[in-house]
Amino acid sequence: MANAIDLEGVTARYDGPTKAALEAVTLSVETGELVAILGPNGAGKSTLLRVMSGALTPQTGLAQLFGERVDTLSRERIARRVALVAQASDVAFGFTVREVVMMGRAPHQGSWMRATDEDERIANDAIRRCDLEALAGRRVDALSGGEQKRVAIARALAQSPELLLLDEPGAFLDVRHQLALYDLLDQLRASGLAVVMTMHDINAAAQYASRVVLLKEGRLVAIGKVEEVLTYRQLQLTFDADLYCGVNELTGARFFLPMRKTTEPG
Repeated sequence: MANAIDLEGVTARYDGPTKAALEAVTLSVETGELVAILGPNGAGKSTLLRVMSGALTPQTGLAQLFGERVDTLSRERIARRVALVAQASDVAFGFTVREVVMMGRAPHQGSWMRATDEDERIANDAIRRCDLEALAGRRVDALSGGEQKRVAIARALAQSPELLLLDEPGAFLDVRHQLALYDLLDQLRASGLAVVMTMHDINAAAQYASRVVLLKEGRLVAIGKVEEVLTYRQLQLTFDADLYCGVNELTGARFFLPMRKTTEPG
């Protein structure tokens, strides 16, 4: 079975900047994996997701989805297998939560866009999984930022993707919904879905990720299992900051705390 994602020597840039947003990135993601991409602001994390989704064509290198070159696939074919949740999405003015989530079924519907009983079932399940049942009849533009983020995630789940790409999905969510989201993603990963998400929460990445990618200035710093990648030295190199790396004696989970820089007295 082909990997969900294969990137080989990918370099990508936007119009204007002379410096590449991504430089010679090689990365594969298997089905049933949850890969967390960590790095400072401007590291190229969002650009990496755009290349994976086919929204940005690299200047050099090879990008494949499920064994097929991304640049040979139509947007319709990609949308049937890949869902992307951006950091910020356009608010769907005038539409209810249920209507927006149902839009996720569009790639699987015919030209008449008629919803079937199966479409309704899948959309309702996505609404339930994202704790939106009480808000299903509300207009999306009347919701808080965190609630709108949950709607965007539910819409992506309604696509029934085989690859789910999320750009900082925990942003705007309260602690309870952050934990619920990460637990849900872990369940989806266990069921065979490939999940790739950018994050700033190193502790959450340590608990949930199958593998971790460290990215800085468009280049890979490290990739591998949590214990291999999330070390003091590699985190310091990536973030230019000192982080205390500890292990919970009860659970064995790794945790990380920023350390304040101190100056010598006198």
